[in-house]
Amino acid sequence: MSRIGKLPVEIPAGVEVKLSGNTLTVKGPKGELVRELHPEMNIEVQDNAVVVTRPSDKKEHRSLHGLTRTLIANMVEGVTKGYQRNLEIVGVGYRAAKQGNKLVLTVGYSHPVEITPEDGLEIEVPAPTKIQVKGIDKEKVGQLAANIRKVRPPEPYLGKGIRYEGERIIRKAGKAGRA
Repeated sequence: MSRIGKLPVEIPAGVEVKLSGNTLTVKGPKGELVRELHPEMNIEVQDNAVVVTRPSDKKEHRSLHGLTRTLIANMVEGVTKGYQRNLEIVGVGYRAAKQGNKLVLTVGYSHPVEITPEDGLEIEVPAPTKIQVKGIDKEKVGQLAANIRKVRPPEPYLGKGIRYEGERIIRKAGKAGRA
């Protein structure tokens, strides 16, 4: 039995979970999420909990068991608390600014880079070198943060670029002097 898959997902007060076929809808104080889950997984809503069971012990079913349960747990947490990813900008003259709902990055290119978040996501710039991505869908928050980081990933020689908060960059030594 999957150690993660066998745990029930508790439904907190104020959260409504509906299951129709293999489509799960979760409504909460922060919004609503809808996800199509794998049709072979057995999902049941029982008194304030969602229980996921697998039909057999095939390798595919074992791997889908924990995944399905985790996706449901992430949906419930997203509509109650929400998700946030923080990024840092390191480099002389590198900065971020917000214009309307767009993020404008000045990171050493000949032009500023503009990123527009899709619906349900929010970008905040508390300082010129800090970016916060917020939303209720964990997958979309992580993808937008990865797309922002991809504009100028941290390089290993000087450490300049956009990185996740707390990310450790392994530095390389520069050129050695000639003898």
